Amino acid sequence: MAHVPQTFLDALAVRTWCGLALESLGRAREEIDAINVYPVADGDTGTNLYLTVESAVAAVEAVFAGHEVEPARTGSPSLADAVRAMAHGALIGARGNSGTILAQLLRGMAQVLAADGETAHTDGPGLRLALRRAADSAREAVAHPVEGTVLSVASAAADAATGAEGDCGTVAQAAYEGARAALAATPGQLAVLERAGVVDAGGRGLVAVLAALVETFTGEAPRGVGALATGSGSGSGFGLGSGSGTYARGRQGPRDGGFGGTHARVETAEGGAARTRGESAEGGTPHARVEPGEIGVPLMDSGAGAFPGTDLERGASPRDDGSPLVSPVPGETAVPAHARDGSAVPGGLDDCADGPADHGGGGPAFEVIYLLEADDAAVARLRARLDALGDSLVVVGGDGLWNVHVHVDDAGAAVEAGVEAGRPYRIRITHFGLGDVHTTGGERPMRERVQRAVVAVVPGEGLAGLYTEAGATAVLARPGEPPASGELVDAVRRAHAREVVLLPNDPELRHTAAAAAEQARAEGIRVALIPTRSAVQGIAALAVHEPERRFDEDVVSMTSAAGATRYGEVVVAERQSWTMAGICQAGDVLGLIDGDVAVIGSDVTATAQTVLDRMIAAGGELVTIVLGDEAPEAIAEHLEARVRESYLAVDTVVYRGGRQGALLLIGVE
Repeated sequence: MAHVPQTFLDALAVRTWCGLALESLGRAREEIDAINVYPVADGDTGTNLYLTVESAVAAVEAVFAGHEVEPARTGSPSLADAVRAMAHGALIGARGNSGTILAQLLRGMAQVLAADGETAHTDGPGLRLALRRAADSAREAVAHPVEGTVLSVASAAADAATGAEGDCGTVAQAAYEGARAALAATPGQLAVLERAGVVDAGGRGLVAVLAALVETFTGEAPRGVGALATGSGSGSGFGLGSGSGTYARGRQGPRDGGFGGTHARVETAEGGAARTRGESAEGGTPHARVEPGEIGVPLMDSGAGAFPGTDLERGASPRDDGSPLVSPVPGETAVPAHARDGSAVPGGLDDCADGPADHGGGGPAFEVIYLLEADDAAVARLRARLDALGDSLVVVGGDGLWNVHVHVDDAGAAVEAGVEAGRPYRIRITHFGLGDVHTTGGERPMRERVQRAVVAVVPGEGLAGLYTEAGATAVLARPGEPPASGELVDAVRRAHAREVVLLPNDPELRHTAAAAAEQARAEGIRVALIPTRSAVQGIAALAVHEPERRFDEDVVSMTSAAGATRYGEVVVAERQSWTMAGICQAGDVLGLIDGDVAVIGSDVTATAQTVLDRMIAAGGELVTIVLGDEAPEAIAEHLEARVRESYLAVDTVVYRGGRQGALLLIGVE
């Protein structure tokens, strides 16, 4: 896109730079994803950098839009306004390790450029100082810096800029050239890169961002930016810009997408194996154990109760968009077999690891990222605690708002540490899966797209863990904070599948989910939307999910299972209201069946029992109970006893849902 070259770095130049950086990363995204072998070969570095800059662009555009629509504001935003917005947008939208570090690089620049809020623009010397501060602050944010990563590239860019005399264009060009040279040297610094025949993916992304900075001031992209190539030799054999090739993509191969085959294990919150669905209890025992690696499968009427109008639109091949995001599971983290058996060896696997990833052991199973509102002292304590829990620790931000990134085996403990430090939110947990670079010493081939995935909206952390264990990508919906369609599209992309089944698990999310499905189809992903209205219907659908079946058959089976599940919930009324069961007052206990208030009571346990009795009266073989954090301690035991004593051949399974809004969710199949 043509633009007028900028002589100084002002607000308009910041806006131009952000836009050009987004375009540059958009062009290079799949290429960067393909060379992502370090620290985890999950093919998402390019996507993470793109989404981070996309958030920065949105924040900068919002500042300019504010000046255009508010008469009280005159002229354009100040340089301070623009760079602060850029840094803030990147901070709240940072994805992955590289995105988090990029956010801190931008924040470091903003600290210099916005120091004098009245300055309209800065020149070459000012840009030099900003680049220096950016590189230094990024290193300070990383617990254990390692050379051969984006940190090395950023430092080299700042060093080169420091020696440059002239205007902003000259300084930017010097920084770009220094970054390119440092990028070429990364395989000689990290053995995992040398073995794969690639350069560091995060560093490659930073080079693209600096190329956009050069173009901002000169009007032309620097020479060689489109021809960054790696050789297959070692050390000095990695020349950049001398040929027309692109980065070597490496060998293609499958990677576990979290399904663990067609039989994923489901556990109760207490760690016990779930009862096999449809298996009648004998001798008064309501539970039968499921062997590790299996999921209980319900016996469903494959016809009755199925939802009408299931969407089975077809699409072409999807884009490369990274790995699944899953929601937090405080204290109840699902850990894969290679971590549970003691083979996981924390350390040495990222820009913040203790050293190059050249060992043959395992590594942490989860990537945990969240925004955190906390003071400096609390964050200092959090750094120490998270550093002891895992590796790849990066904490960026300041002034009360932080972005926390860490690789751990116990994702719940990492989230709980954030809760103790302040208020964590936008929590994202990525399961690296089995057999990735952690367990292969960096020689894992690039993962291929899985054939099919399930994306589900869930109302609580415990349910998120349950869905994740069963192989789904969970999107957390906190009470009063439903996900937007963009969040669902992002989850579909990161599921990294050719076919996706989308479970909204809430009637109010039907249209949001439909919009997300349409957008994903436009990107070439085949998406089927099953209009589940409750998380217990989603559990039933997920239990019969078979990725090996034909897509249409799988969707029909899942739809039938969900439709055959009646759902209820127990909540506390927030205000006086008219209901199907009469007038309720604030504080009354409400029992809902299939979305309508059926019982108004004063006692949670009694109301729950009435709801349960009415639901089972219509028939059923399995009762699913999901407890919220505020549910009475003895209610699950009471309801299980009620089912066992009053209803023959009806089994009960209980899960803990966490902060799910409702005191209790009930499903009857």
